[in-house]
Amino acid sequence: MGSETIYRATTTAPVNIAVVKYWGKRDTKLNLPTNSSLSVTLSQADLRALTTASCSASYTGGDSLLLNGENAEVTGARTQACFRELRARRAALEAADPSLPKLSTMPLRLVSENNFPTAAGLASSAAGFAALARAIADLYELPASPAELSLIARQGSGSACRSLFGGYVAWRMGDKADGSDSMADQVADAAHWPEMRALILVVSAAKKGVSSTSGMQQTVETSGLFKERIASVVPRNMAIMEKAIAERDFPAFAEVTMRDSNSFHATCADTYPPIFYMNDVSRAAIRAVEQVNAKAGRTVAAYTFDAGPNAVIYYLEKDAAAVVGSFYHILGAVEGWKASTVQGLTSTSAVIEEGIAGILKTGVSRVIETGVGGGPIKTEEHLVAADGTPVKR
Repeated sequence: MGSETIYRATTTAPVNIAVVKYWGKRDTKLNLPTNSSLSVTLSQADLRALTTASCSASYTGGDSLLLNGENAEVTGARTQACFRELRARRAALEAADPSLPKLSTMPLRLVSENNFPTAAGLASSAAGFAALARAIADLYELPASPAELSLIARQGSGSACRSLFGGYVAWRMGDKADGSDSMADQVADAAHWPEMRALILVVSAAKKGVSSTSGMQQTVETSGLFKERIASVVPRNMAIMEKAIAERDFPAFAEVTMRDSNSFHATCADTYPPIFYMNDVSRAAIRAVEQVNAKAGRTVAAYTFDAGPNAVIYYLEKDAAAVVGSFYHILGAVEGWKASTVQGLTSTSAVIEEGIAGILKTGVSRVIETGVGGGPIKTEEHLVAADGTPVKR
């Protein structure tokens, strides 16, 4: 084929929201964590990154990335680490079979879109780097498993390794200095516990004041609570959570989810100077969940917060009336509700106390209804046209 040939591969990748949080690195260069973590992969029908990786000898100007219509930097150490590892694997294939086109030597042109706010506490970098790694691996026709690719995606964004699988996913911290055992594995697929749902209260779509990368290292260096968290809190929570998922035990799942979120944010507050990702609206969401559970007489909802103010509330499908109904009663005017879910769910009486409801009404800008979902999907919905130009959308 001629030098003008455009090679393309496109994939989607999901958002994951951790129920046992990753926070802190033992090696910043290799992105190795101080603790293991566990997440729920969310449905790509609602939250996903779509990425096309393309390359051609005709491309000029080196590697490039267009993210949500804007030129993004690709010279950073994390992105370069991913490129370098993927190119090395392709080069090995080319060396073994000289008839293969030398894709590893060609500039990469990447185009990516998220269907949710970027850098707003919704794990955008996780979906983005997972899609990047999977799309380039497909472009290069690498015989790499999701676990192998998780080693690469992890170097771009730690949590990205978990977005290479669907369902319920653990990132094993590993203990090897080279990071070769710090990878993701699937604890259970989505079909194991398909009733899991998530209601996300989007409090702010603004970029975080303190990025996760700098925030977590400040915590590692200055927080006394953090040492207890990685030594005993997280290992205990991981064991209970894996058992809860295996047994589909929602009360146990919920308690660990909420306790671990509290622990994570306590270590942020214990950082010097302190880091506050949650705000008054976030705290109102916690009280609302407590009131919903109290009204139900059992645990039907569980809150968790990543490094941002948005509340993610897990619940089971059978409890939608109790959980979604309570929030819809006070937030019915905001966008994002699915007609199929909220039809007939309007509460006849207020479950959430008036003062808390008022804070949520003024502070929540939209909701996202979703649930547990699958891993990356290869697609022909290319964002790079056959002539190598970005597709206008």
